[in-house]
Amino acid sequence: MLFTSISFLYYFLPIVIAIYFITPKKMRNFILLIASMIFYFYGEPKYIFLMLAEILIAYIGAILIDKYKKKSLLVVTISIHIGLLCVFKYTDFIISNINSVFGANISLLRISLPIGISFYTFQILSYIIDVYKGKVGVQKSFLKLATYVSLFPQLIAGPIVRYEAIEKELDARKHSFENFSYGVRRFTIGLAKKVLIANMLGELCNKFIITDEKSILFYWIFAISYMLQIYFDFSAYSDMAIGLGRIFGFHFLENFNYPYISKSITEFWRRWHISLSSWFKDYVYIPLGGNREGLKKQIRNILAVWLLTGLWHGASWNFVIWGLLFGFILIIEKVFLGKHLEKWPNFVKRIYLLLIIMISFIIFNAESMKDALQNIIGLIGLNGESFVTQYTLYCLRSYIVILVVAIIGATPLIKDITLKLKKNEKANKIINVLEPICIVLILLIVTAYLVDNSYNPFLYFRF
Repeated sequence: MLFTSISFLYYFLPIVIAIYFITPKKMRNFILLIASMIFYFYGEPKYIFLMLAEILIAYIGAILIDKYKKKSLLVVTISIHIGLLCVFKYTDFIISNINSVFGANISLLRISLPIGISFYTFQILSYIIDVYKGKVGVQKSFLKLATYVSLFPQLIAGPIVRYEAIEKELDARKHSFENFSYGVRRFTIGLAKKVLIANMLGELCNKFIITDEKSILFYWIFAISYMLQIYFDFSAYSDMAIGLGRIFGFHFLENFNYPYISKSITEFWRRWHISLSSWFKDYVYIPLGGNREGLKKQIRNILAVWLLTGLWHGASWNFVIWGLLFGFILIIEKVFLGKHLEKWPNFVKRIYLLLIIMISFIIFNAESMKDALQNIIGLIGLNGESFVTQYTLYCLRSYIVILVVAIIGATPLIKDITLKLKKNEKANKIINVLEPICIVLILLIVTAYLVDNSYNPFLYFRF
C-alpha cells in the first residue's frame, strides 16, 4: 500500500488514527502492530510470515545474547538475517554471474523481492548488535519488538530507525496537539513533494526513455530531472514517515538535509539518506577499523562500505559500480582533493558536486552499463543526435515550471524565508492562519491528481 494512494489516505490512515486514539494507552502498541501487519499484508501477503519469522528470530536471539554474552550467538543470529536477505535479494544475481563466468546453465529461481526487507533487516541487525554491545536493553516483549520492526510509517521505505531512537517511546510516548499538527504538516509536505513534483518529473523522464527523438539538450533535461526526481521521491517518503511517526508519538531522525547544496561528495553523504550512511559507518566502517589503523586499511574500509552500499541498493552491476564510484571519489577527496576543494569558489564546488551526482544517478538508474554509457556520452553529443528537436522543446515548455519549482525546492530557500517571516509577530500570525488552509488545499490538489493520474511509481521499491 502506497502512502500516495486513495486507499491509504482516505481509508486506512483515518481508520487507524481514530482507533489508535480511542484505545487505552496500554493497547496502542498492539493497534499499531495490527495496523502494520494489515498494511504489509495488503502489498505482500505471502511475505508477512517471513517478516514475522525474522522478528521472532531476533527476539529469541537478542534474549540469548543478553543472557550469555557470547559472540557466537551474535554471529549466528546476524548470519541468519543476512542469509535470508541474500537469498531473497541476491540469489539470481549470483546465479546469473556464475552462468556468465563459467558458461553454466543454472536456472534462475526468480524469487520476488519482499518489500522493505532491506530496511527491516538493517533495523533488526542494529538492534541485535546494540544489545550485544550493551547500548540498549533487551526487549522482553515480543509485541513491542514486533511493533518496532514492522511500524508501518517507515516499514517499506525507511528511514532506517534504530531501536535506541525509539526504545523509550515504545514504553511511553507523549501525544499532544503540537505533535499531531506537526505530523500532519510534515506528512502533507512529503505528500506534495511526491505527487506534485516527483511524479511529474518521473513523467518527463519516462518521455525521454520511450522517445526516439532524443537530443543533446534532452539528455541534459533527463539527467537533471532524474536527479531531482529521486531526491523528491525518496525524501518525500522520509517526510511522510517522519510525519506519521510524530502523529503516533514517535520521533524519527531526519534522513535528508538538502544534499544538493553540498560542496563535496563527503558532505553530500552526510546529507543524503543519513540513516543509511550512519548505519554503515557505525556497523561496518568503524568495526572494520575506520581510520584508526593507517591509510591503507582506511581505504580498504571505505571501499568495503561502498561496495556494500551499492549492493544494498540492488542486485545488479550498475549498483556495484555506482557504490564503488562514490568509494573512489571519497578516497580521492580524503587523500588529495579535499584540501584543494576548500580553496575553490563555492559555485565551482557545487558544479563539481552536481556533475558527479548527475552522472552517478545516470548509472544508478540504468538497466545496464551500456544504457548508462549511452546516456552519459549523449550529454556531450557523441551519440550523433542534434542539439535540440521540436519534441525536446515541447517537453521543456510542458515541464519548465515543475523543473524550476524542483530546483528551488531542493534548496533551503523556502524554509529560510519562512523561518525569517515567523520571527516577525504579524507575519507569524498570518502564517499560522494560512498554514491549515494550505494543508487542506494541498490535500485537495493531491487527491485530484491521484484520481486523474495513474502514474504514481515509487523508485525505492526496486531496492
